[in-house]
Amino acid sequence: MIKLQILLRLNKKKIINDPVYGFIHIQSELIYDIIQHPYFQRLRHIKQLGLANLVYPGAMHTRLQHALGAMHLMSRAMDTLRNKKVEISEEEVEAAQLAVLLHDLGHGPFSHALEESLLPGIEHESLSYLFMTKLNKEFTGALDLTLKIFRNSYKRKFFHQLVSSQLDMDRLDYLKRDCFFTGVEEGTIGVDRIIAMLTVKKDELVVEEKGIYSIENFITARRLMYWQVYLHKTSVAAERMMVNLISRARYLVLSGKKIVASESLLLFLQQSPSIEDFKSHPTYLHHFGNLDDNDIWGAIKFWQNDSDKILSTLANMLIQRKLFQIRLSNASIKKEDIQAVKLAVGKHFNVLMAETPYLFSFGSVSNEAYTDGQKINILMKTGEVVDMAKASDLPNIQALSKTVKKNYLCWPKNVSL
Repeated sequence: MIKLQILLRLNKKKIINDPVYGFIHIQSELIYDIIQHPYFQRLRHIKQLGLANLVYPGAMHTRLQHALGAMHLMSRAMDTLRNKKVEISEEEVEAAQLAVLLHDLGHGPFSHALEESLLPGIEHESLSYLFMTKLNKEFTGALDLTLKIFRNSYKRKFFHQLVSSQLDMDRLDYLKRDCFFTGVEEGTIGVDRIIAMLTVKKDELVVEEKGIYSIENFITARRLMYWQVYLHKTSVAAERMMVNLISRARYLVLSGKKIVASESLLLFLQQSPSIEDFKSHPTYLHHFGNLDDNDIWGAIKFWQNDSDKILSTLANMLIQRKLFQIRLSNASIKKEDIQAVKLAVGKHFNVLMAETPYLFSFGSVSNEAYTDGQKINILMKTGEVVDMAKASDLPNIQALSKTVKKNYLCWPKNVSL
């Protein structure tokens, strides 16, 4: 019996072969058990970049891969800080790894793309915290410290900064991983050197002065990845189509029409629970924990043949990759241009003017490479701690601190204006 228990413990010391970093080691039994939990395994079925694979065919990686990668980088960051005589206990190492491993549990289908239409007004971080709280109960308080780090209530602030800040393990992994899977080389960053340059000063995360050029490259790469991948105009057009499709499905369901969808998807089409509803009614968290990309694509396959013209049109366009054409501009979209598109769409599809907004879209997207609210602090050789924007001798770093906003108008390609 004792030998069997030892064997079971040894079986939880796993090695995962990751295409980005090579071997990722799981040294903790608790981390192994958490990874095996259905809440975490659900991330296997949610793509990291939503609909970006319609632009970059290789972008098929998942939230699960990203979470494992972020945990791996956290482990390396812990080793770096310990080697620099920062006292960190084994409990803190495990808690920090778990905090970043579980930071994306609250993401729904297609990651950010459907947050506004499927669960309006609820940020995925809030749902992540609820999932983690529930896991903590299941594991009899084993995630107490993890929760403190995640919500930034732990006294040693640098742990939270490693999970969520301008320079956290989440950002380092998704830039490295997204660059790898999309093939966009402009997003390449020196993860190894950045982690090697991390240290702690007065319980705050800082970067040694000799790592400043790696941080400059990190900030610039993030800006480039936003325009080339995350806010690529075709990705924006595809996401707007998906948002319109879900909005139309919700309108039909609330109007009393029966449409085909999984039980969990139907629940969120019928209702728009608040975060307080999630806290007081466990059924919402249960159903959200069943929801992933497969629910949406499965429904879309059925909606292709739905009797509602708008629903079936959008479903077919997404399946066949007949995406909206899009006009992306620094200038404001003129009201007369919006009206022209609205009239053309109504005429082409023979739908009521009130229904045309489902078949086109307009709005804005913004790119923030480096915000003033959360600074990356540089530890100078003099011992002084300076904000990255002031420490850098590159003028474009300060320019990257400004939010760049672009406006878009998109509509079906077969509609002539």
